[in-house]
Parts: sequence; structure tokens; C-alpha cells
Amino acid sequence: MFSDNLVTLRKAKNMTQEELAEKLNVTRQTLSKWETGDSLPDIEKSRMIADIFDVSLDELVTHENINGKLLVPPVGKHFFGTVKVGEKGQIVIPAKARKIFNINVGDSLIILGDDTQGIAIVKEQDFMIMLDEMQKYMK
Repeated sequence: MFSDNLVTLRKAKNMTQEELAEKLNVTRQTLSKWETGDSLPDIEKSRMIADIFDVSLDELVTHENINGKLLVPPVGKHFFGTVKVGEKGQIVIPAKARKIFNINVGDSLIILGDDTQGIAIVKEQDFMIMLDEMQKYMK
């Protein structure tokens, strides 16, 4: 996965192997070996790569590229896959999303919508905190 992600990210930024190698202070041949999976960079170089492409180190290493179409998401952005809507409109929030956003059984969620941007899901307690903060500035 790392080698595929490295190639995909480099090409998405329209960088040549030479340009990226220069930023990392390695040879083009070394970078080529990383991209073919013949070798892997050390942790410091991996961190530099993640910083250059504004992705997390974890996503750089573990992101599964589906059909070469899904780029590694930028830091703080997530792609959780797809969910199916049930008969009554219910969806299952993926476990990774529940963990990242600390959503637990029994939590109340608020569903917000915008005709042009889509749907947002916010924990009720977080939404109430945001409302309180907004009210402070409106006084």
C-alpha cells in the first residue's frame, strides 16, 4: 500500500521522481525503489513524505487505494467507505468514524443539511457547546 500511495500522491501533485527525491535529500533511484516496493524509507523519511503531501503517516502507510481513484486523504480528512440506507432511513456509522469522533451507544446526534453541500452529523453535546459559544458573541 505504501508504494502505491507514494506514486499516487506524487503524480497527483505533478511531481517527478527527481523533484520529490530532491525534497527528501535522496537519489531518484532510492525513490524509485520505494515506489516499486523493493525497499521502504526509514521512519524519518516517511514522516517527511507525509508532511510534503499533507497526509498522516498512518494513512500514507495503510490507506487502501481502491481502483487507483481514492487518494490518501489530507490530515484531518477521512474517507470511511460507503454505507447503505435501510428501509427507514437508518445508516450504520463505520466503526473507524465512531472511534475517531468518539460516538458511543446512546449518544444523541444532530443531522444538519445544506442543499448544496450535503448532510452533516454532529454530536448533540458538541452542537450545544457551539450554540452557547455563538450566543456569547451575539450579546
